[in-house]
Amino acid sequence: MLDLISQLRSALGDKAVIASTPEMAPYETDWRRIYNNKAVCVVLPETTAQVAAVVRLAGAAGVKLVPQGGNTGLVAGGVPVAGPPQIIMNLQRMNKIRALDATSDTITVEAGVTLQAVQEAAARAGRLFPVSLAAEGSVQIGGAISTNAGGIQVLAYGSMRAQVLGLEVVLADGRTWNGLRVLRKDNTGFDLKQIFIGGEGLLGIITAAVLRLHPAVTAHATALVGVPNIYAAVAVFKAMQVQAGQAVSACEFITAGALALGLAHSPAIRLPFTSANYVLVEISAHAPGQGVQEILLSALEPLLEDGIASDVVVAQSERERADLWRIRETLSDGELAAGGSIKHDISVPISDIPVLVAAVETLVAYRFPGFRLNIFGHLGDGNLHVNVRPPAGRTLADVGPSKAAITEAIESLAMSYGGSFSAEHGIGQMRLEGMAAHKSSVELDLMRALKTALDPQALLNPGKMLPEP
Repeated sequence: MLDLISQLRSALGDKAVIASTPEMAPYETDWRRIYNNKAVCVVLPETTAQVAAVVRLAGAAGVKLVPQGGNTGLVAGGVPVAGPPQIIMNLQRMNKIRALDATSDTITVEAGVTLQAVQEAAARAGRLFPVSLAAEGSVQIGGAISTNAGGIQVLAYGSMRAQVLGLEVVLADGRTWNGLRVLRKDNTGFDLKQIFIGGEGLLGIITAAVLRLHPAVTAHATALVGVPNIYAAVAVFKAMQVQAGQAVSACEFITAGALALGLAHSPAIRLPFTSANYVLVEISAHAPGQGVQEILLSALEPLLEDGIASDVVVAQSERERADLWRIRETLSDGELAAGGSIKHDISVPISDIPVLVAAVETLVAYRFPGFRLNIFGHLGDGNLHVNVRPPAGRTLADVGPSKAAITEAIESLAMSYGGSFSAEHGIGQMRLEGMAAHKSSVELDLMRALKTALDPQALLNPGKMLPEP
């Protein structure tokens, strides 16, 4: 290993190779602080050529590579597994915006550019990059593409996959595929970029991407709506769709319990009213003169009259809009600060959300008494985060034997409604049992065949996504 570290330093420079234990620790630990396995070293390449050099050196030494972005993932997909020697390759120094074409609506960026930096560059050019996450100041584009990140605006714009026009990828044998194409139409064989999007770094290391831009939003109309139950929440969403159609850019569901956790750890944020449940909805305009505020109000008024909504606050300024979204952004950090949860990232058809939530509530109450549900998520695209907290006075470490049973039960419920056990977080290390249980043997065989073809040494990101046969 000392020889390999010396070779890496020769290829990248001394400062680009971290081999001391204290400095490596933040890279070795996942965001949820569940996994903490040691790496041989952490490398910080600055160019695609340096990435390729690291891949070749690691391959020659028989050492595995763990590609890492902002390390904000929720399934431990960017940190080492226990077992074989592994190098963490963090691409934070590959942070250049290579090109922006406002006419063609494209931006070409390196993998280490943060999501927020892409948003800001697009805004300066009068355009919009729509993928938005709570951790967007830390999330790197390479990681967002590798996990096919979702976020709060999938309803209107699609996930990360829908934003990618081209990729540059270093393959497991050290070759570089330059697929940085800006074309909307290119019907010349397999669409190779698709196998790397959502691939979690198992098939290649994304080093740059061409991303699609959109017209800038000219106006927002945002409201926090109080509702008695999940059935009313879905009714709010459908009413918004009827009035605003594709202009509905976000629709989030939050239970009172989830909100209480978030606000407990964000004392500066004030809740405008109390309710059993909440819907945060936003309508966006892309052309001057579109009266989105009027559309929003015309949808809300009958909901209040019919008792579907109990209370409403409509943002009257950009500051008030930001305040409402800050309420949503507190949820994950608040839960983590309160001790964390057994997390689930499921999706079902929107029409089945109410019966699924009722089934989950019944399941937890009868099979796991004392455990506390914390439910929130992206109502408009059918994706809910169904998180289960330990009983009061107990920690996650105390309830270890129950974790697998709770997860198996909730994932199976989602699958029984034609859903998914991982809607946007990916698989990583934490959802391998779900892959083995819920993916067909044909799907798993196809994925393993791709892995074997592109990475026969199994060099890239070991122990993630693909369960052992």
